[in-house]
Amino acid sequence: MTPCQAIIIGRYFTLLALFSLYGVHKYHLLYLFLRHRREKPVPPRRFAEEELPRVAVQLPCYNEMYVVERVIEAACRIRYPRDRLEIQVLDDSTDQTTEIARRKVEEMRAAGHPIVFLHRDHRHGFKAGALAAGMERTDAEFIAVFDADFIPHPDFLEKTIHHFTDPGVGMVQQRWDHLNRRFSFLTNVQSIYLDGHFIIESTARCRSGRFVNFNGTAGIWRRRAIVEGGGWQHDTLVEDLDLSYRSQLAGWRFVYLLEEGTPAEVPAEMNAFKSQQHRWAKGTIQVMRKLLPRIWKADIPLLTKLEATFHLTNNLAYLFMVLLVVLMLPAMLIRLEHHLGMGAMVYDMAVFILVTISFFSFYFVSQTAGGRNWRDTLRYLPFLTAMGIGLAVNNSKAVLEALLGQPSAFVRTPKFGIRDGQGGPVRKKYRGLRSLQPLVELALGAYFGVILFTTIHYHVWMGVPFTVLFLAGFLYIGCLSLLEQRQAALLRTN
Repeated sequence: MTPCQAIIIGRYFTLLALFSLYGVHKYHLLYLFLRHRREKPVPPRRFAEEELPRVAVQLPCYNEMYVVERVIEAACRIRYPRDRLEIQVLDDSTDQTTEIARRKVEEMRAAGHPIVFLHRDHRHGFKAGALAAGMERTDAEFIAVFDADFIPHPDFLEKTIHHFTDPGVGMVQQRWDHLNRRFSFLTNVQSIYLDGHFIIESTARCRSGRFVNFNGTAGIWRRRAIVEGGGWQHDTLVEDLDLSYRSQLAGWRFVYLLEEGTPAEVPAEMNAFKSQQHRWAKGTIQVMRKLLPRIWKADIPLLTKLEATFHLTNNLAYLFMVLLVVLMLPAMLIRLEHHLGMGAMVYDMAVFILVTISFFSFYFVSQTAGGRNWRDTLRYLPFLTAMGIGLAVNNSKAVLEALLGQPSAFVRTPKFGIRDGQGGPVRKKYRGLRSLQPLVELALGAYFGVILFTTIHYHVWMGVPFTVLFLAGFLYIGCLSLLEQRQAALLRTN
């Protein structure tokens, strides 16, 4: 074996081991979830009526013309004493959203609701900047946040505020529900994908005493926890995760309410979904660079540090996957050329099986714990796996940008006011951005076509199912992205 070939084989197995580590970590989260899932958090007591603190409900929005009225109406339906409630519409919009929101706020104020409209003619700090500006306009002790595509239930504050009778609690987060889960194949798969975080990960971390993150919306903060955590900062794309870790490092504890859900939309278009995933992946790595050294220096338990490390570095697995993909064919050919036997191939197939089973188990349990039919879940799991693979190019690009310190603007995820029962294509479209990324995804799909041919030709049958998953994932993501770009181009010309 030449030195070059030895390097390729060595790098391949190193990446395989690193990639598998994150798959094994899912088993750990699953164990924590199953161990602690019945430990439902209960407030130590309830506020008496005259004790209820003042709450500000913040509704940040930017160009959300299709959903802004809906969230304003939902916020005004929240049950709470009106003399201790303030609703802030924090608008940074540059389109007709501003006038739509202004009119709706005036209508709600005329109906007696304690709501104000605060418009900025700039986007300094993006969402973090808007939330900070809103805090400056209120003296409320507690701050609830809802993105524009969310529909808080009227009992939101009744279900959350009493947890703050524990003076050590800094934030209470509800689970995300999905309004348009059954709108399309894409939204169904996305909903399962998100449930892994909101049902398994958040519950496991919070109830086992690890750090858990505020998810940017559907939660309520104690003002002191925001201030003592350093306030809203906009040097990352995930201001919610950033503040969550800083606040918990300052000693505040968070409560996650698995049993209470706030409904919202998932992106109905592939490119919107990829944009959202890019922002989350890049922002998480930015927080990793910013806070991981501080976490390891902090006086907190070792297990908390380890879980925080896996949480903040998790998106590195996408980069490992892309590098593995590039090396997969040459590594296979080198082993066949030098008659290394089936031992090496059995090893890497065993790793892929281990990771795949952890992935399947993780999402299967998330769906059954969420009360969904296990047969439907099994049907979707292969597609979920393929889509997760297909996101590797998108999220690896985000990871590299963060590692290299490349700045980027906060790109909103367009929502259209869609919910289940409203099938068919998305007719209301924002103009999308053009990108060469789908061509890279299609090229990788073609590359896996070559790998599939090679595995069949050399009778490496164990590798065929995994190769098909990679092939399907890259082709599905790439084709759908190109189709949506074409539709957006037609929209621009009309």
